[in-house]
Amino acid sequence: QVQLLESGGDLVQSGGSLRLSCTVSRRVQSANTMAWYRQAQGKERELVASISTGDTTKYADSVKGRFTISKDNAENTVYLQMNNLKSDDTALYICYAEIRRHRFAAPQDYWGQGTQVTVSS
Repeated sequence: QVQLLESGGDLVQSGGSLRLSCTVSRRVQSANTMAWYRQAQGKERELVASISTGDTTKYADSVKGRFTISKDNAENTVYLQMNNLKSDDTALYICYAEIRRHRFAAPQDYWGQGTQVTVSS
């Protein structure tokens, strides 16, 4: 069973920093596009940042210049460095990965359980 294991969420003061990590739980053929989404209470899930196999990155306008997504392809791990956090960043941060489990498998979408980030003002 392939799972995405997230860590790094915490309670932090406004202006602070956190680093989220998400690792694929077992060896797979490849983890292609990986991304972080977030869902605040009462709101829809939104894309925060994504990174492709070729390291092309995309960011939500609200986090540009503050958040950085990176990936360790050898470890199938994606990171989200979050700086200058604001109260509006408070949400459950959920990891996504498109994974090919073995060389003959079609890519599939996987989601983590989420890690809570709370920013106090």
